[in-house]
Amino acid sequence: MHISFNWLKTLVAIDLSPEDLAHQLTLAGFEVEDIEDRKTWAEGVVVGYVRDCQPHPNANKLSVCQVEVGDAEAATIVCGAPNVKTGLYVPVARPGTYLPCIDLKIKPAKLRGVKSFGMICSLAELGLAKESAGIHSFDPAVQSFQVGDDVRPLLGLDDVILDLTSTANRADALSMVGIAREVAALTGGTLSLPEVKTDSSWPQDPGLSVAIADPAHCPAYLATRVDNIQVGPSPDWLRTCLESAGIRAINNVVDITNYILITWGQPLHAFDRQALETIAGGTDLQIGVRLADDDPPLRTLDGQSRQLEAQNLLITVQNKPVALAGVMGGEQSEVNAQTQSIILECALFNAVSIRRSARVQGLRTEASSRYERGVNPAQLDVACQHALALLADLAGGTVVSQAKADYRTLQQRTILLRLERVNQILGPVWGQDEEPVDLEASQVLPILESLGFRVTPEDDPQIWSVEIPAHRQGDIEREIDLIEEIARLYGYDNFCDTLPAKSEFGYLGEDEVYTRKIRQAFRGAGLTELIHYSWTKPGGDRQISVINPLLIEFSALRTEMLTALIKAFRFNLEQGNGPLNGFEIGRIFWEDEQGLQESPAIAGIMGGDVRQGTWAQDSNRDSPMSWFEAKGILEAALTSLGLSVEYQPDRQDDRLHPGRTASLWIQGQRLGRLGQIHPLLRQDQDLPDAVYCFELDLAVLLDAMADIEDSQIHFQPFSPYPAVDRDLAFFISTGVSVAEISRVIQTAAQKSNASLLNQVDLIDEYQGETVPAGQRSLAFRLVYRAPDRTLTEEEVNPLHQRIREALEAKLSVSLRS
Repeated sequence: MHISFNWLKTLVAIDLSPEDLAHQLTLAGFEVEDIEDRKTWAEGVVVGYVRDCQPHPNANKLSVCQVEVGDAEAATIVCGAPNVKTGLYVPVARPGTYLPCIDLKIKPAKLRGVKSFGMICSLAELGLAKESAGIHSFDPAVQSFQVGDDVRPLLGLDDVILDLTSTANRADALSMVGIAREVAALTGGTLSLPEVKTDSSWPQDPGLSVAIADPAHCPAYLATRVDNIQVGPSPDWLRTCLESAGIRAINNVVDITNYILITWGQPLHAFDRQALETIAGGTDLQIGVRLADDDPPLRTLDGQSRQLEAQNLLITVQNKPVALAGVMGGEQSEVNAQTQSIILECALFNAVSIRRSARVQGLRTEASSRYERGVNPAQLDVACQHALALLADLAGGTVVSQAKADYRTLQQRTILLRLERVNQILGPVWGQDEEPVDLEASQVLPILESLGFRVTPEDDPQIWSVEIPAHRQGDIEREIDLIEEIARLYGYDNFCDTLPAKSEFGYLGEDEVYTRKIRQAFRGAGLTELIHYSWTKPGGDRQISVINPLLIEFSALRTEMLTALIKAFRFNLEQGNGPLNGFEIGRIFWEDEQGLQESPAIAGIMGGDVRQGTWAQDSNRDSPMSWFEAKGILEAALTSLGLSVEYQPDRQDDRLHPGRTASLWIQGQRLGRLGQIHPLLRQDQDLPDAVYCFELDLAVLLDAMADIEDSQIHFQPFSPYPAVDRDLAFFISTGVSVAEISRVIQTAAQKSNASLLNQVDLIDEYQGETVPAGQRSLAFRLVYRAPDRTLTEEEVNPLHQRIREALEAKLSVSLRS
């Protein structure tokens, strides 16, 4: 959650710097992941007045402006914004100003022949918007300022944002009020929560009622009719509050509901009343809460048409769905510029019901994230009254009536706390003389009271009855929870630390060290590491089934990893993310005559266009990955590990193309296979052309790496002398692989005392009318180089002739050159 430091200071008195406060919050269990100092976004940017604006003499889309910025003379600034004109008050970055959001330092420049001394800024250039259609301008009727003033207070950039993460049990920490309570307890600052009148009673209207099908799903629902609504932009203070929390301002009505959400942690929703009457087919509105049951799809506010499932909790009008309860409203009843009357929803929903509803739709919102953790039931009326007061103040709204269905049972929970148990669990703390001492009642009681707990002593002066406030009843259930609060606020670093008498440094095992190197190598080759569950659907050959599975659908252990990778590849395409080039390291399981077996494995999948962008392409169409590109990615990873593999034709896996699959061998052991997905499987899974996959035996790979680690590697200097290359072309049977030809060439060259053959490359392949049947024409380039001299024809020719003769003798080639 994003916490505005300025907003927080209106709720609790703070004398600490943002950095010190972040440190204290982190030690107390609220991790501050980032501190965003927005003061730096517009440092040096001032208010300017456009005294004159004329078209640029040499550019149609540029304007030459004379801008007053508080100096003796106006500054000449060339501006390309379409909305710049005379009489505007604008943010101006003067020369020397650095704008970190766009990484630009302003310097005097000449634009199409006219000198410019500064830049008139848009909100995007100041970090307040992703995109801007033009420059920003200030309204002197709304804000008070002078030319030359700092723009940061006017734009809400005189603030620091703390990116705070709370644990799942602290639902109260998802609101500014909750964080303010915590900060007050940590710092001793005075808490100043918003004053809201909760004694107001609103008239009832027979035309507005609430019906809850099952109170277990919705313990309370308040529906308030507010008329005379004037929808418009929110005031600057409200927009600033929402933007600091990472929420985009929409209009005053929606912004008020979001403001209450951030302030109190209570989600609200506003329905357009006229839209509800249209859906209901009349002016009588019965708001209902029930589970979905054969309902038509609901189009939500994000524009998506959602198929409703049985787990979805719905808000209905006249039994017709209008919203996903606690998750997102419906598009048909949303507040718009023509809205004049609303129905304000303020409700409590069961955490489990909302979690299931959001999960089945794959939808998580600000509202659902709070309902899932639990909303304070005692705060419902306060949040509702606060929202109604803001609607009256900012939107001219008038409350007409309120319908209510309230099944809340607000009970006070009391827990017995023993000082002896506190010291037994937490251990001693450091005393004034740096000696270990136990916590005393005078140290424990102020901590609990600062957190809002009401402490009443029992007959024993070291035993207390602690009454839990409503906002903490979701996570404080037992005595141990109170003890944790004491430790958290007292400071874990203030307790005595006791270390074992002897300790040793830990270390990674050999296999783990090599496995990490393998991960690094495959990531370095451009593959993303994936992780899948080891569970899969039962029914396959050699599968191992478990007796007590979590789900019947996933009650067997996987025998291979390729199936999951193919599904991940397809899912990534369906989400519009493009081809997924990834790998996975895991374990596979199977059963054979010897019993249950388990082995480490690594598998990967690759496809799509390896080129980035379309600039160098002839068209915007992607080019399918070729066999050699897929092979190159795998070889790049293995080469970085110092491994070299051999390839042999392979037809053992029916899922792979029989003519484009090879087995991989290393040091005489079978490492695995690399191949293209079979066309039939590709068509069945709706995959693009040319998707490749590999499966490797991780144990064989680890053994090969261990052998390399044991061997000594000697540096060989590069030769400074030029190379001599010879081309070799011949006809050969299509059944002979290029790898076999390369071996014959290398073997023939190594028979000499000092091999001069440095490199062997296949440069051409041809099959056509001029090539004999059953054969193909291949051309190799052989590079010869000596480390200590420039080679002569007398040295190269005999060696090259020996290679030619070896090819004729062993492979029956027909030489062409």
